[in-house]
Amino acid sequence: MKRLISCTALSLAAAALAVGGLATSAQAAPAVANGGDPALTDVYIWATDVNLRQQPTTDSPRLAQRSQWWADAICQTQGQTVHDPAVGTNNWWTAVMEFTGSDVAWVNNLYIRGGQKIAGVPDC
Repeated sequence: MKRLISCTALSLAAAALAVGGLATSAQAAPAVANGGDPALTDVYIWATDVNLRQQPTTDSPRLAQRSQWWADAICQTQGQTVHDPAVGTNNWWTAVMEFTGSDVAWVNNLYIRGGQKIAGVPDC
């Protein structure tokens, strides 16, 4: 059931991407996790000024930037490999959205707490 809800959320969010970028009306992130959709995994973007992209590649348009921010993770997939000399290299990206609801954006897993592939987040 959780997988069905996640797939449905991804489909709806992908459709929303065709309409516009990441919503900017809800800038504040909650102080603790579990503030979003209980069917989705909460993830923490630990770094500052992290680009949220339209697709899992750095060539994709930037929809927003977030710093030290909690989000709902919809799913993760392999995309463009990102190398950050201070952090490492990773080609896994996670589709996220704000707890208050927003369009979907992609974040490289280098900047999400949890390692190369995030436990609890299904593959897309």
